Amino acid sequence: MQTSIVCSVCNKNNETVTDPDSGELICGNCGTVLLENIVETGPEWRLLGEGKDRSRTGMPTSLSRHDMGLATIIGKTNRDASGRGLDASVKSTMERLRTWDLRIQTYSPSDRNLRQAFSILERVKDKLGLSEPVIEKTAYIYRKAQERGLVRGRTITSVLSAAIYIACREMGIARTLNDIASLTNLRRKELARTFRLLILELDLMVPVVDPMKCIAKVANKTKLSERTKRQAMDIMTSVTKRGISAGKDPMGLAGTVLYMSSKNSGETITQMDIANAAGVTEVTIRNRFRDLKSKIDLN
Repeated sequence: MQTSIVCSVCNKNNETVTDPDSGELICGNCGTVLLENIVETGPEWRLLGEGKDRSRTGMPTSLSRHDMGLATIIGKTNRDASGRGLDASVKSTMERLRTWDLRIQTYSPSDRNLRQAFSILERVKDKLGLSEPVIEKTAYIYRKAQERGLVRGRTITSVLSAAIYIACREMGIARTLNDIASLTNLRRKELARTFRLLILELDLMVPVVDPMKCIAKVANKTKLSERTKRQAMDIMTSVTKRGISAGKDPMGLAGTVLYMSSKNSGETITQMDIANAAGVTEVTIRNRFRDLKSKIDLN
């Protein structure tokens, strides 16, 4: 690599030569070493094979892989280091080595458990539209649960689904127990029981669900107007400031304030439609509506 700098010996602005092996900056005119132990700040590309592939070696580590992305495998390219093809005997040997290498990747019961769990996690990720930080948090919680022996005697799907719900709560993602239970074919009661177990045993501090995000979710399902949604957010702000929302189901409360704002804005929607979108019963909507109507002024 060549740069331009004024030499302190010949006082000429000559091109300098950088020696990456010794870490020296050398004058191109008189050969004087201008700098020593310089740090290379460029990309650390290493072309170990033929061609122009400048990709780095390997993928980044991830908790959502059973081996954290640190394991290595024997590649499928039947060529040696020089790029020449392997002969028949060596090729047969490599095929056997690949087979055994694949078999020993999951050599322990816990490793097989993680492989199965994270395979399910990859499928649920696409269905729920979860981001990578949520996936990493879920994998961290599941690994902690496995270390404590909480997976034993329970299904992998139930523990993993509970970990997903906890990760969504911690990251502020609006996903309910019903959403996760329906996608993983679990009963809500079983999922809630496993969720409480993980909270207790792992000593986790899970934040309360933000009712504002629940408003947007219910409003999108019922296709209410933006005006109604804004009015519902104003009502929810008043409800939160007065402490009325404490101990209430966020989805039921969001459905109620949306029903109240729809009546004010003149939109026609039934309690049944609101209840179905919020995942609660009509009785819950009526009780919350009666309670809020007596405590706040809608005008």
